[in-house]
Amino acid sequence: MDRDALLAEARAVRDRAYAPYSGFRVGAALLGASGRVYVGCNVENASFGLTICAERSAVVAAVAAGETRFQAVAIVTDSEGPVAPCGACRQVLAEFEPKLEVWSEGGGVQGGWRLDQLLPEPFRELPERGR
Repeated sequence: MDRDALLAEARAVRDRAYAPYSGFRVGAALLGASGRVYVGCNVENASFGLTICAERSAVVAAVAAGETRFQAVAIVTDSEGPVAPCGACRQVLAEFEPKLEVWSEGGGVQGGWRLDQLLPEPFRELPERGR
């Protein structure tokens, strides 16, 4: 699947975002190694800490379907330019693919990064001590 097709998937799911507090709707489309696409949108909550981002929503859908290897993620927002994933989303994505391609679109402007550029030192499980 190419960048434009994955961005189109993210654009479509963005319209289903639940963002009554911020008004900032986000859609994400995650391309699995299998070629299957998993989508997610942000879902806000009055208790802001319970809000889930679109990228993590897509990861949860993929894992629930049994997919844990990914090629790329596309993110579409209502902003005036491309927006990178937040820190929490970067860490969750890095759990599965530290060099994931990240494509973003906002206001019709596209941009992209590799995840390891956005999060060069992700948290990793600490090695066992004393061995």
